[in-house]
Amino acid sequence: MEEIDEDTAPPVKAEEFRPQYPNRADEEGVLTRCGLKKKLVRAGHGWDSPEPGDEVSVHYTSQVLGGEQFSSSRKKGEPLVVVIGDDDHVLKGCNDGLVTMRKGEIAVFTVPPKLTHGSHDIFSAIPIDATLQFEIEMISWLKVVDVCGNGGIIKKILSRSEMLVRPEKKDEVTVKYEARLEDDSLVAMSPETGVEFLVNDGHLCPAIEKAVVTMRKGEKALLRVDPRYAFGCNGRPAQDGLSAIPPNAVIIISLELVAFKLIECITEDMKVVKKITKPVESFEKPNSGTIVQIRYIAKLEDGTLFDKKGFDGEDPFEFKIDEEQVIIGLDLAVASMKRGEGALIIIDHQYGFGNTQTQMNLVAIPSFSTLYYEVEMVEFTKVKEPWDMEPEQKIEYAAKRKEEGNLYFKAGKYQRASLRYDMAVKYVEFDAVFNEEQKKKGKFLKVSCNLNNAACKIRLKEFMEAVALCSRVLQLESCNIKALFRRAQAYIEMTDFDLAALDLKKTHEIDPNNQEVILQLARVKKLQSYYDKKESKLFTNMFGKSRIYSSKKSPTLW
Repeated sequence: MEEIDEDTAPPVKAEEFRPQYPNRADEEGVLTRCGLKKKLVRAGHGWDSPEPGDEVSVHYTSQVLGGEQFSSSRKKGEPLVVVIGDDDHVLKGCNDGLVTMRKGEIAVFTVPPKLTHGSHDIFSAIPIDATLQFEIEMISWLKVVDVCGNGGIIKKILSRSEMLVRPEKKDEVTVKYEARLEDDSLVAMSPETGVEFLVNDGHLCPAIEKAVVTMRKGEKALLRVDPRYAFGCNGRPAQDGLSAIPPNAVIIISLELVAFKLIECITEDMKVVKKITKPVESFEKPNSGTIVQIRYIAKLEDGTLFDKKGFDGEDPFEFKIDEEQVIIGLDLAVASMKRGEGALIIIDHQYGFGNTQTQMNLVAIPSFSTLYYEVEMVEFTKVKEPWDMEPEQKIEYAAKRKEEGNLYFKAGKYQRASLRYDMAVKYVEFDAVFNEEQKKKGKFLKVSCNLNNAACKIRLKEFMEAVALCSRVLQLESCNIKALFRRAQAYIEMTDFDLAALDLKKTHEIDPNNQEVILQLARVKKLQSYYDKKESKLFTNMFGKSRIYSSKKSPTLW
């Protein structure tokens, strides 16, 4: 059996009111139901426009409609800075117009009296019922973000980045910062080169951890942080010759995300970790059998260089994925890399050179060494996927993978053998385009590879997977003795003796003289009896203790 074979006015319908945004200098459009009008004087550039909450810098002139000018930023010699949505400023009633503007744009806004309430308080010469006109030039704006949604951390983006990816809590970031009190006293700052930390671990105060995951590489921002996300009611004593932080202090932090490394755990036990130093936007990765070309620098934990490939005019190092041509940790990590990607791969000794000293070209690697590989994926040539092959090619490829699996099985390398059997089945699993002869060959490969894989899974103590593989075989051949027997073996290990007995009895009916099946049936019977007695004794003990407890605690009624 062991051979490997997501105001109260009625709602306005879209067709009743659609804002008519002008797009030429001679056009005028109504922007709101209250009658704010916009006339474009000069088109802006780009596609982006500010949003409510953003801080905009504008030049403006204002006048009563048909009257004289009463205010101008140009006369004052500097732009006006306002927050969109804040009504306590000169551009009263223009908020809905500002959000339609692009950088460099000039427009004239006509504001009806119902939108200008309060303007008389700023300019007493303005009649209360006046219609006003503002010529506004959008110079620039700063994106303002409420990081936590509760006003605790307000982020003003000073410099944007073209990068799309942001770090996550599990990633490692490098930031530069200065932290000051509202009176401009410096209370903390990073080294000139920045400080590196895991986002989850945090740094300085909670605000940095929460803000950095909203940033992109190269982005600069100004944070206004209230005490909840700064240093709370305790503050902080003076450090490094800088000012102390008083209790309940608001902190202003200038923050730059210099770089970050996306972190991937290659193995479930986290003993092979990949830190992506050069991310790429492609999706394609190598598959098993792929020939890859990489450059790498390999070091020990103390920085000692022990290997280097693909530099100083040398061709990239070439090897085949999943063929034991490099240490397993490097093999697994490179298989997760995209073309052009750069990464730092940290490999525990269990996935490296183990617990024995290993001599390399440059230095001897001590036993139990953690290894650090700086790797660049230069190029790879993938093995054809099943959909790229003709039927006969699929069968030949699956047969070759099965043979490789058999060799690994005989060598006791069950994980690698299992992978080969999985791949073989993948190439013959869908046989709709096969002719009758090819279907027979494909079925044979599916049956034999799934059976062999089940044997691997039993040795790897992955019993549920073994049961699933045997069940697949039984869907193809309901009386397959090996599938029934191996599924029974897995059920026994899972202490599911009833199901094990059912499979063994069916096997016995098919092959009544099979001594191994007879022995396993007897074993299941003994194990079932042992576990029944054990459970019965446990139940009796529990019931007995309950009675004793009851007799001690319950008073006699007669």
